Amino acid sequence: MSTATAIEKAGVVGAGGSGFPTHVKAAGRADTMIANGAECEPLLRSDEAMMKAAPERVLRGLALMRDSLGASRAVIALKRENVEAGDALTATLDRFPGVELELLDDVYPAGDEYLLVYELTGRVIPEGGIPLDIGVVVNNVTTLANVASAVEGRPVTRRLISVQGAVKSPATFEVPIGVSIGELVAAAGGATVENPAVIVGGPMMGRLADQLSEPVTKTVGGIIVLPSEHPLITSRVSTEAHVLRVARAACCQCMACTELCPRALLGHELAPHRTVRAIQYSTLEIDHPHITSAYLCCECGMCELFACPLGIQPRRILADLKAELSRRGIKNPHTRTQLGPDDVREYRQIPSKRLVQRLGLSDYDGQAPVEDWTSEVRQVVLLMSQHVGKPACPAVEVGQRVLEGDVVGEIQPGCMGARVHASIAGKVTSVTPAEIIIESESRQGR
Repeated sequence: MSTATAIEKAGVVGAGGSGFPTHVKAAGRADTMIANGAECEPLLRSDEAMMKAAPERVLRGLALMRDSLGASRAVIALKRENVEAGDALTATLDRFPGVELELLDDVYPAGDEYLLVYELTGRVIPEGGIPLDIGVVVNNVTTLANVASAVEGRPVTRRLISVQGAVKSPATFEVPIGVSIGELVAAAGGATVENPAVIVGGPMMGRLADQLSEPVTKTVGGIIVLPSEHPLITSRVSTEAHVLRVARAACCQCMACTELCPRALLGHELAPHRTVRAIQYSTLEIDHPHITSAYLCCECGMCELFACPLGIQPRRILADLKAELSRRGIKNPHTRTQLGPDDVREYRQIPSKRLVQRLGLSDYDGQAPVEDWTSEVRQVVLLMSQHVGKPACPAVEVGQRVLEGDVVGEIQPGCMGARVHASIAGKVTSVTPAEIIIESESRQGR
């Protein structure tokens, strides 16, 4: 069985948040394979925990992907401040000939694949492109650990998730996929503030959880609990009308958003300050370059959460514009390939510690040690869409008993997607096109 086939059968997807089916990448051809261990979002700790606890699995996955791609170079990148993970990887490297370890500066967003590819290869990914366009494939280190497991016949049923912020005991837990966010908060000792809000993912690019009963998926590496009045929360609940009103009233065209935009600094034709100015003119055509350049935004949040001194939200505006352009069927016209970084790029890198301070997260920026998951799992909710592409098709029926690792969601014929596997043993109690609920065996025996 090929590596790509084993990965497909195991339901491996990009664990860093993208959810891209990994078997599709493994079936390609590239000259460079990069393992992304930068974990650049503040407060996230699950990738760090993976590299410290299972460096051999990570490096084996990297080597397997390298061989599957026919790549001549394999490199794992992490921040040089992550000494313990670096030591664990270094002690294991001699078992994997040809694999390199590269250390990165502790800046944001070091883990963005466009920046990572440039730092490690000197190549700039084209506008609207992907690493494969220039012969590179990038995978998150947790994804690669799952690749190693897949080749050994073990599907993706669990993952490491860090719980940080306003909780009694910040920690990282290995949990069955499909447990609720509320269970994770409780396992970390519960919230230490009244009316807490939860960000799923990092403080820069994560989203607000709709409710604590929401299940975690293959792509959730961390959750952050914050007071509901924290600026990171209030900015996310602002209405579109409010965001536009502030932008039109306050923007002074200082250009700080553009001067610190990571994609603009790589030479992409993205200038957030021009887009903010463009939305002030109701007669401007939707296909104007200052509007369509929204397609080039990676939504890293640097423009609105660090650069702008006036509380304007360029990232939110660009994201809304992307959605509207897509809805109208307007494709990305920005596809330049001959790009080069700005001469001042190296002087505009933002240290992570400075970013944490600006975000008002210094009090929460501590360790999240790996702790045993002792909570009883009564049920899991397995979403059929935990990946890029078409949702999986339910492959079980109500009343059916399953074991951990059994296929409960299958890839739709002829479509890009990923399998979903039971993360606990138990009985299927609900099946819909969107989700499958499994009740644990221990609960049934009561």
